[in-house]
Formats: sequence, C-alpha cells, structure tokens
Amino acid sequence: MYEHDADLPQSTAAPHTRSRPLPPYRGILAVDAKDFTGRPAIEHEVISRLVPELLRTSLERAGLARVWADRVFPASTGDGYVLGFDPTLLPLVLHPWLLTLQETLTDFNIHSHGTVPIRLRVSLHVGPLPDTGDAFGGNGTVRNDTHRLLDSTPVKAVLASSSENITHVAAILSDRCYEDAVASGYTGRHPDHFIEVAATVEGKPFAQRAWIHVPAPSGPLRNTGVLGQGAHPGDGGQARPEGDDGLRPGERHHVTQHWTTNSAPSGNVNTGTVQGGQSVSNHHTVGDHVGGNKAGQVRGFQGDQVRGDKNQDRR
Repeated sequence: MYEHDADLPQSTAAPHTRSRPLPPYRGILAVDAKDFTGRPAIEHEVISRLVPELLRTSLERAGLARVWADRVFPASTGDGYVLGFDPTLLPLVLHPWLLTLQETLTDFNIHSHGTVPIRLRVSLHVGPLPDTGDAFGGNGTVRNDTHRLLDSTPVKAVLASSSENITHVAAILSDRCYEDAVASGYTGRHPDHFIEVAATVEGKPFAQRAWIHVPAPSGPLRNTGVLGQGAHPGDGGQARPEGDDGLRPGERHHVTQHWTTNSAPSGNVNTGTVQGGQSVSNHHTVGDHVGGNKAGQVRGFQGDQVRGDKNQDRR
C-alpha cells in the first residue's frame, strides 16, 4: 500500500452487498426550451437566464412559491433548468402549475415584441435521490430518466406539431408520477387529460411507459402519427401494443361486440381503428355486397378499387 492511499476519495459500497437506507424521495422537475440550439448565439445567455425566472414567476402565481424557495440540487442546463422538490406537492405541480406555466409563457410571449416565443418541454418524475448539498447532489437513475423523458420523441413531436401561438407547454410524466398523483385521484385533472405513450430517445437505449399532458393543446395532439404507435386516443389515451385489445384473456368473452356500418360508392373504405365486428355494404349498380363481419383491428384503406363491370363474367 502506498503511503498516500489514505488521501484517495472513498467510494460507496458495491451494489447488492449490504443494506442501507434509501435517499429521500424527491419530486424532480426539468424543462428545456424548444429550438434553443437553433437560436442565434447572442440569445443563448438571455434565454438561459429567462427560463428559471419564468419558472419562479409561474410557481408564485400558482401559489407554489415554496417549491422554488425550498428547491434542492437546482441547476441550469443551458437550454433549461432542473430542480428537486417535496414529492407531496406533486399533484399541485401537475395542476394548477402546468396550466399556470402555460399562461405565464403566453403573457411573456405576447408582450415580448421582437423576441422568438419561448416554448418549454417539461418532464416530471419522482423517486429516491440523494441531496448532498453540493454540485453532485441529486444524481441517480431517477434524474437520468427525467432527462431522457424530456428528450423523448413523443413530447418533442407534440410541441413541434402544435401551434406556436397557442401551445407553449408540453409535459411528459413518468409512469410513477401518473400512478401516484393522477390515477390515485390526488391531482385536479381527470386521467383523460393525459395520453399514454411509449417514450423512446433516438440513439439511446431508453424505452419507458410515460404520459403526455398539454395544458393548451392545438393541432393533431391525439393523432397516433404525432405520438407514435403506442398512443390509442379512442381508449382514454391508453397505449397498447399492436394487436392488443387491452383486455386480459379471461375478460374477452364478456365483451359485447360493437358493430359499425360504412357505405362507399365503389369498394370498402375503413379509416382509423375498429374494435369488434364490422358490417360493410356498398350501394351501386355494379358494386359488391360484403356480408359477414371483419373482426379485430382494421387500419388504413382496405377496400377494392373497381373498374368496369365486375359481374360481366357471371352473366
């Protein structure tokens, strides 16, 4: 052993070798400004300073000044900001704060003539994170996942496809956030305000169930082309794997079939997703009649294009 070994920093014990207390549970909130890197360099410092000020103002307006005053491991990320907060306040951060943040950004963007509007992606998570009181506090899997959710494809797609004049905030919640604060009934927003998505990050080994919430939606928010194949708007925002009807095996025989009737001049046109059976009839002098039903999920255009008289060989 070298005589200076005692000066080396001490590492923690290896995982799974001994039990120790969990770090305190924290809510964690992170935001990013849309299109920050595309702005001229002269605007970067201004935006970096504006984002935390807008967070502070919106929290005060929402009656949550203590979230800002008592924040832990706060840090600027250049194009955004991250902070930890008391997790018991999570339902209030979800509502009314997200709505108040939307209103605060609307006011700011209206009165900031000549400035490109500031629009924010928000990520919310909850879990055990150490608070060492220094620059290294708040590090852990929960924080890593918070930033991955913030960079995930669904929340970026929502903000990109929405009107910059209306939608200034798009939030993504971890599944733990949703279960603890929304599904439990503690948040003053119905679960239908949230859309389940599969959160993935391009180029990263990350995929998690998450929930999108947009306080002031515009554009095709509930379009699966925007949120990805994981989002099924017709099922209360529930994301399901392709071909999954959302039912446990023992429940399927209890379901009443719902029938949909479509009419088309020449052929069968099916749009969207059809659960259960479908009866299709076409009314035309040379058209087809389709009897029976088509069960399961039907997507896209599945009809025939008819040219000429299809009955000429039957005469």
